[in-house]
Amino acid sequence: MTAGPSATSRRTALKYLGAGSATMAAGTLLAACTGVQEAQNGGKAGPFPSTPGWRFVFVNHVTTNSFFVPTRSGLADAAALLGVPEPQWTGSENGNVAQMASAMDTAINSKADGIAIALTDDNAFVDLTKRALGAGIPVIAYNASAAGNYPLTYVGQDLYLSGFRMGQRIAQKVTSGDILVGIAQPGGNNVQPRLDGITDALKQAAPGVRVQSVNTGAEQAGELNAMTAAYTGNTAVKGIYAVDAGSTAACAKLIADRKLTGKIGSGGFDLLDDTVTGVKDGALDFTIDQSPYLQGFLSVLYLYLFRLSGTLVAPPVTDTGLTFVTKENVGPYASAGSRFEGGAKKDVIAMPSSIPLPPASTSSR
Repeated sequence: MTAGPSATSRRTALKYLGAGSATMAAGTLLAACTGVQEAQNGGKAGPFPSTPGWRFVFVNHVTTNSFFVPTRSGLADAAALLGVPEPQWTGSENGNVAQMASAMDTAINSKADGIAIALTDDNAFVDLTKRALGAGIPVIAYNASAAGNYPLTYVGQDLYLSGFRMGQRIAQKVTSGDILVGIAQPGGNNVQPRLDGITDALKQAAPGVRVQSVNTGAEQAGELNAMTAAYTGNTAVKGIYAVDAGSTAACAKLIADRKLTGKIGSGGFDLLDDTVTGVKDGALDFTIDQSPYLQGFLSVLYLYLFRLSGTLVAPPVTDTGLTFVTKENVGPYASAGSRFEGGAKKDVIAMPSSIPLPPASTSSR
């Protein structure tokens, strides 16, 4: 894999910050989709005209990873709402770029009606994206984008910004010494920008902190062993962190097992069960939610509208968010068991009696 996506993320950080309204616009469009759909082999969805059974394909880098359970729920829900077949879920189980490229090539050759791909590599998918677009197949990047590629849009978190904000948060607790930061795929566009953001933020806010990155591997089963080995080799570290879902869950378990809760800084990304439990019990100071459900749901919606409108409804760049989950607000995450965050429950979740104020809006003028 190649590194280097952070430069693009830096240049586009402000653009992505302003793109949150795209999600709201999508919600407005969805409000029209209230009719009962016909069978998912092509038909009429709500007020929309009848369409063929458009076949969309998702190409993923870790197809069996728990993080993407809500993404798959989101893409399935959108397909059901719009009356199209559930998109195919394909790619690689362990971050193999060649396998992902082969899956995208297959989708193009089979004349898929749209492709959503996690662009974890800068180079491997450029010609494939060009070929797909040349054949009239729209391509959307989700979860990770790449410098120099040509997807119609990106649906996912601003990865560099999320790492930078995490680094600022780390600096509030750790001001000097070594910290471990687990990363499942060093150089991968889905996680490397976060590590770059953490490093840059600490250079500004806590230059006495030294970041020791830990390659935990793309397979969840090995991530705890990698983090444990790194900690065993440096028990004087001031913090244990991670930039991906599996590594963060491993950090939570490592800290609990070694009885380090409250003694060192800790945190990471996403909402696997061990991570949520870690935040709830205090093993982790925080985790960051990037709304993986939306990465599936909105990608399908955007592909559908792009085809339905004959390219007139261009899909917007959409930042799916950056929410710090802490002991103060982890309650709903711990108890809901909702499909929106990887659980099994489809029930409506009760609204709280009051909603905390979000960050103040900034003027666009």
